[in-house]
Amino acid sequence: MPMYKALDLCPEAVVIRPDMARYVQVGRQVRQAMHALTPLVEPLSIDEAFLDLSGTERLHGMIPAKVLARFATQVERDIGITVSVGLSANKFLAKMASDLDKPRGFAVLDQEDARTLMAEKPVGFIYGVGPAMQERLRDHGFRLIGELQRADETDLMRTFGAEGRRLWRLSHGLDDRKVVSDRGAKVISSETTFENDLRDYTALERILWDLSETVSRRLKTGGLAGSTVTLKLKTADFRQRTRSQSIVAPTQLANRIFAIARDMLARETDGTAFRLIGVGVSALRPSSGSDDEDMLNRRSAHAERAMDEVRKRFGDNAVVRGIAYTAKPASPTSLRRKDS
Repeated sequence: MPMYKALDLCPEAVVIRPDMARYVQVGRQVRQAMHALTPLVEPLSIDEAFLDLSGTERLHGMIPAKVLARFATQVERDIGITVSVGLSANKFLAKMASDLDKPRGFAVLDQEDARTLMAEKPVGFIYGVGPAMQERLRDHGFRLIGELQRADETDLMRTFGAEGRRLWRLSHGLDDRKVVSDRGAKVISSETTFENDLRDYTALERILWDLSETVSRRLKTGGLAGSTVTLKLKTADFRQRTRSQSIVAPTQLANRIFAIARDMLARETDGTAFRLIGVGVSALRPSSGSDDEDMLNRRSAHAERAMDEVRKRFGDNAVVRGIAYTAKPASPTSLRRKDS
């Protein structure tokens, strides 16, 4: 739940200021320990990642389960935080396993056990299935994942399109997505799926700013800049719209990323209800020499980096742009946030 919504619901709440600099530091330490196990590390967020340990048994002299158990012990001993580990054959099942035993848990899940475990779970247990999709599934008689498992894949595709095939495969524990290393990343992006579909431009614009800041922060952390900005939208009926724009001088500034994406958003906001919005930057390169096309950009860069320094010292909320307080959307509760 966004902070402004929490404070609307509970104005007397005491807000503890986050120490983002410390969180980033610890996150990097954990990520470094992950890379000691395998080069295939795909971050999901500051505190979560997929690891592919295929073919590493000879390197470590032990099976993956023992490698991960030792890793969890090492992180707790050396860094001072606990972790939850999920081990399985693919990303979907590994994520499910990690959620089974929190905090400080360790779960191993094979595909057949996963199918049995999921059968009695509601369809909303599958990631990306929000209230709107749950309602559509209920309208067609699907309340439990087991009912999806018993359905015909072709019938699901006929009813729900490509999303039907995805649901059928995940209900059977099938997921062929590869773990993509964060080293040499081709794109840095962030997206949010809404609990309730959203059609208001001002509300979408406000959320787009938050996503642009997230992407900018990750670019700066990685010493990267990019020359292509991409806007991603998904409609209530799961149709995806992707729009891209290239720029002459690579950027890592939130303000420039947002301005470019906002122009594309304005052209797409025609009353359509959206369930997802995202922004990404690609065509990446080292950030040296970026954002100095003209004096205006240099000034903007200096101002933004000064704000970054203030946030490092006093937390993310120490300096906030005005757009973060304008035009609160009616019901923008984020169902799922994804960074890549």
